Amino acid sequence: MTNGRSRLVWAAVLFLVILGMIGSGVVAQRGRWWRGDGITTDRNGVPDWEVDEQFPGDLFTFVRIKYDSYGGRGRGGGWRTDYRDSDLNFSLRLQQLTSMKVNPEPIVLELTDERLFDYPFIYIIEPGSLVFSDAEVAALRRYCLNGGFLMVDDFWGDSQYENMRRELKRVFPDRDPFEVPLSHEIFHNVYDLKEKPQVPAINAARRGMRGEVGSWEYAPDGSDTSEAHYRAIVDDEDRIMVFICHNTDLGDGWEREGENQWYFEEFSVKKAYPMGINIVTYAMTH
Repeated sequence: MTNGRSRLVWAAVLFLVILGMIGSGVVAQRGRWWRGDGITTDRNGVPDWEVDEQFPGDLFTFVRIKYDSYGGRGRGGGWRTDYRDSDLNFSLRLQQLTSMKVNPEPIVLELTDERLFDYPFIYIIEPGSLVFSDAEVAALRRYCLNGGFLMVDDFWGDSQYENMRRELKRVFPDRDPFEVPLSHEIFHNVYDLKEKPQVPAINAARRGMRGEVGSWEYAPDGSDTSEAHYRAIVDDEDRIMVFICHNTDLGDGWEREGENQWYFEEFSVKKAYPMGINIVTYAMTH
């Protein structure tokens, strides 16, 4: 864990590095061509970097999970939200701002892909209506109990959380999510967060008359979304296996970093990147 002065230095570095990238025109662009399976290899203006090909196992690779069933139906397009800019931008910041060696090419896998076990970190977005197949349930259970880490992001309100909780109960019948206290190391291991960060989508970010910031995000069921919740499921050694980011959208903070200066300063720099870096650091050290 860094000391207070080091944390201030890292925060300043994060701001200056990303600001420099934006100032030089290295920002995410909109629009791209998609393959029939929804996957693209377009870097969309995000810079590349060299890696040591002799040590591929030493690289952190951002792995997004593709799912098919949404609301009990097929064609689960929610997996593609914020893709691919958020994955590229977050990988770039991890490479720049931590000692990790990071793969510049994030990938997309299905839970039933045997390659899943080559990667210690996976990411599921917009799971509010996701329904796992029986094969996905078995694969995710095996992955997590064998040391894998799942991050879940970007879903809002009570009904969407209840759907995710129910699906995770199928994966872990004997385990329940619990609210992770702010004192937990995952909020402090690199960046010392003073609150559980809430990141709204860029079009739902709110700025008050006195400079206060917040969210206009609403839940489909009309339930309260004013407070971000970070919940976890742990293994028998109290290691977090599943980290659930509810009533917040860290992925939009990564994806949209170059689109609005105020949003970038208030949400990307102060909330989305520090929380994301803390999560991955925990995943890679436990």
